[in-house]
Amino acid sequence: MDEQTGATRAAAEPSDDVSRETLVATGVLPRVVDPVVASIPPVSAASARTVVAPMSPDEELAPVHDEDNPAARRAAPTPVDPVPAKQQSVALPRPLHTRVFVVANQKGGVGKTTTAVNLAVALAQGNLRVLVIDLDPQGNASTALGVDHRMGARGSYEVLLQSDSIADDVVVSGEDERVLVLPATLDLAGAEIELVSQVAREKRLHKALKAYLKGHEVDYVLIDCPPALGLLTINALVAANEILLPIQCEYYALEGVTQLVRTIDLVKGDLNENLILTTVLLTMFDSRTKLSSQVADEVRAHFAAQTLSTVIPRSVRISEAPSYGQTVLTYDPSSVGSRMYRAAASEIAWRGAGSAVTPVQGQTGPTKPQSIEGNHD
Repeated sequence: MDEQTGATRAAAEPSDDVSRETLVATGVLPRVVDPVVASIPPVSAASARTVVAPMSPDEELAPVHDEDNPAARRAAPTPVDPVPAKQQSVALPRPLHTRVFVVANQKGGVGKTTTAVNLAVALAQGNLRVLVIDLDPQGNASTALGVDHRMGARGSYEVLLQSDSIADDVVVSGEDERVLVLPATLDLAGAEIELVSQVAREKRLHKALKAYLKGHEVDYVLIDCPPALGLLTINALVAANEILLPIQCEYYALEGVTQLVRTIDLVKGDLNENLILTTVLLTMFDSRTKLSSQVADEVRAHFAAQTLSTVIPRSVRISEAPSYGQTVLTYDPSSVGSRMYRAAASEIAWRGAGSAVTPVQGQTGPTKPQSIEGNHD
């Protein structure tokens, strides 16, 4: 009995010598059919021998040759040739008097330098003459405008402390021939200490700029300041008649504005009664976050008349441009950052077309506005 049971079990279990397929075929083991596999239709011998070659990238993106359904298999990106900045330029109105802006905010990283250089080029592309004064020892504005500011180059330090004329040290920007730059070198880092012993230390830039504007027609002067409220920034506030305040759309950016406003009030009361805050520009706006919208709403509530309707968004192109020694308007003229800075420049220009801002003493009035056509060499 035990021998028969063992023989039956040996016949039912596959051995190492006999495969399971053989036992199933002979009927010793039952055939188990997977219902999923059973649902697959059989493949013909002709189909099994057919090998489909993979598509090339051009064939994959090409439209399907079907008159009833001519849609492409996959949407192929349409190449867009960037439009040269010169073709996108629109003539901007010239102000009645030279407008001298100080681009100031004691908080770093809010886009002061980026705003100053991009607005300068945008205004120049609108057929306006612009002077950029770099008062930041880092010299980032000089770099972005393609101006050499290595040790030994003469610039804002020599104007402040060695009585150089601005006309002797300005350099034509490689971004646009209508942009002149007074560069900053590392020598400027020690200017804060050296200015302490100077007579009328707060008005040295004002005196130099006043002399320059007597003999040179300039529509806009943009002074880029360091992220501090020291003597360099005070010199800029005294020399200017308008303040352009970039505010990053983040909470911490709002904290520095209160102290800056107090400093402005002090300068206005004692050193420059013509100084006014005319322009607030929201920068680094991220539409994906509620915080950016909340900060923008709060800024507009406090500075309703001064805040531009144009908002500068966070942009990779804006961040990349300085590494190539360019502004975003020449690095990628068709990018959203370029369009927004052109819109901001246009808004500033039209606001100041009939501006009643008190002019800097000694400046000459602008000539009749010219057509932008034929002025881009």
